[in-house]
Amino acid sequence: MRSIAILSLLLLPLGISEVSAHPGGLNSEGCHNNRKTGEYHCHGGGAASGQATSPRRLFLAAPSVGAFRNCAEARAAGAAPVRRGDPGYGPHLDRDSDGIGCEPYRDR
Repeated sequence: MRSIAILSLLLLPLGISEVSAHPGGLNSEGCHNNRKTGEYHCHGGGAASGQATSPRRLFLAAPSVGAFRNCAEARAAGAAPVRRGDPGYGPHLDRDSDGIGCEPYRDR
């Protein structure tokens, strides 16, 4: 019995480190966009419904036909920044033509 208690105390920090991997910046579902890659992903335990987040979630944020109308729409859907080739991307969202639309301003 004592060895189980010691083992559980040793394993406790492993669970805590996963939770603190991303400090803040998560939406109500425990998801966010990776600032470096633009990838949208979720962390376990964030969904209130208890359902697992599927890869389809990436495509649900994008409009069903064509590109987002503007960056406000892309940000509201949690899809910004949008990369060339991603669902919802359009050249009108990419002011500097670098392949990344609705990117955050650097001087703000």
